[in-house]
This record gives sequence, structure tokens and C-alpha cells, in this order.
Amino acid sequence: MTLGIISAMSEELELLLTDMKLENKITKANMTFHQGKLWGKDVVAVVSGIGKVNAAVCAQILISEYKADSIINVGVAGGIGKNIYPGDVVVATDLVQHDMDTTVFGDAYGQVPRLDTFAFKCDDNLVRVALEACKEISEINTFSGRIVSGDQFISSLEKIQWFEKEFKAISCEMEGASIAHVCYLNDVPCVVIRSISDNANNGAHMDYEKFIPLGVRNSTTILKTMINKL
Repeated sequence: MTLGIISAMSEELELLLTDMKLENKITKANMTFHQGKLWGKDVVAVVSGIGKVNAAVCAQILISEYKADSIINVGVAGGIGKNIYPGDVVVATDLVQHDMDTTVFGDAYGQVPRLDTFAFKCDDNLVRVALEACKEISEINTFSGRIVSGDQFISSLEKIQWFEKEFKAISCEMEGASIAHVCYLNDVPCVVIRSISDNANNGAHMDYEKFIPLGVRNSTTILKTMINKL
């Protein structure tokens, strides 16, 4: 089993990479793929860069060239649910691309035209293991539900409230749905895990410099526990 781990930003993988027994490091498509053993498992970890295209290219390379059997995407997101606060963790059950809009042809917002699914579902077993791992960090609250992704940094309360109404989403970010889309097309299980940095829907915000160490610690702890359970 080879596990692919994707994050959008280098800060999110730095701590994890210090624990990896590196066997190979190759740059492809301007991304560095770190291949080796992590807590006893075969892992390829990579920083994709921000946005859906970067994330999709990264996921396809992991699947096509590294034969990843499953993919975990970790990173930062904005909260949508009013009870979600900075430092909380959201595990996606499914994901939708909120900026896909072919409504002029009668499609729903988020529907990829001519595709036989609306939302890209995360693997039930990976979701279960992720939620179990989250329980081991006693000081965080964990939520599961739909995450929406798009190539937009969302700061508008009106937009956040629209995501909640239109998609029943509890979090938004910029990569997860494209990774889940690629995994769907390749029939590869995936899960998306996000640490919440802010929530315009309840006015909560944490200073980025304070949040990043917390988010990185949470992500690393969750990944370590997950990998030991898989």
C-alpha cells in the first residue's frame, strides 16, 4: 500500500517530513515528491501549491506515477457552520466545486457537466479512521460534512451564507474537491481533512501566525494516528 499525502502549502508538511525516512525526492510539474517510510508505511508526500489545477495535477501524478492506493489531503480552510471555530477540524464526507457554473444549461451550481455525480464522495473507511484519529486530540472539536472548493479566496459573509444554503457546506477551501474529482475518475479512495482558520459566518478569526503552528500540529497528529490505524 502506498499512501499519497497532499498539502497546498509547505508549512503544512514541514513537521511531517522531519519524521519521514526519505528514500527518493523528485521534482515533477514544479512539485517536489518526497517518497519514503513514514511511521512504518510507504508514503509519498507533496506540496501541490494553491488552487484546483495544481491540486488535480498533483493527485494524478501520485496515482499514475507513484501508484498511490489512497490519498489524504490536509490543510487549512474557512469555516461555514456557525458552530465551527478556529482550531476546529473538519473531515469531508464529500466535496463540490462551488465555482463550476453551467446553470444556463439547466445544471445545478457545482455540477460538472456530463459527469454522473454531483458531489465527490470521500472513502467511508478513511473518513472513519480520520474521525477516530481526531478524537485523540482532546482539545479540538471535530466536524464531518460537505466541503466546497473553488479558485477563489472567500471573505464575503454573503458568499459563505450562500454556500451554506446552496450546498449545505460546513467548510470552504481551494483544493479538496479537485483532488476528490481526480480520485473519483481513477477509482482511488481519498479523504480531505481541514483545520479551520476563520469563519465569517460567526465572526471568528485567529491570527495566522498563531494558527499555523496549531493547524500543523493537529494535522500531523491526525496523520500519524491515521497511518498507524491503516
